[in-house]
Amino acid sequence: MAEEMKDMILEYVVDEYVDEDDDLDVTFNTPLISSGIVDSFSMVSLKVFLEKKFKISLPDSEATPEAFDTVDRICTLVRKHQG
Repeated sequence: MAEEMKDMILEYVVDEYVDEDDDLDVTFNTPLISSGIVDSFSMVSLKVFLEKKFKISLPDSEATPEAFDTVDRICTLVRKHQG
């Protein structure tokens, strides 16, 4: 399930935030926030996606740029709230 979750989140990030003509190789450890792939507005839509897809509620206090900076960190946050 962990790999499936990572793949799903990575696919969403690439589909939503990476332009087709960008020559970016986005991986599970690619910095998303600090590299500019995901901005503050995109973080909100990513949070909504995660909450709907995984049926969780992420407190705003935990939806930080640090927590959203890589797919691996996002997965850690999601698993924490899956109970």
